[in-house]
Amino acid sequence: MQYNDFSDLPFTISVKDLMELLGVSHNTAYDLVRSGAIRSYRIGRQIRIRKSDLQEYMERHIADY
Repeated sequence: MQYNDFSDLPFTISVKDLMELLGVSHNTAYDLVRSGAIRSYRIGRQIRIRKSDLQEYMERHIADY
């Protein structure tokens, strides 16, 4: 996965993509999803995260740094 800008992201991303984008471990990414810190949706057996939900999380948590 390689994106030059946030706007290049597809409408939904996988947890693996989330790991790479945030630079976090597998466990941390799944913890964020399971806890509801980042809203996610189950489509069949896959967990998907909307780009807008990721952006909302980032605005709430990462902008504080």
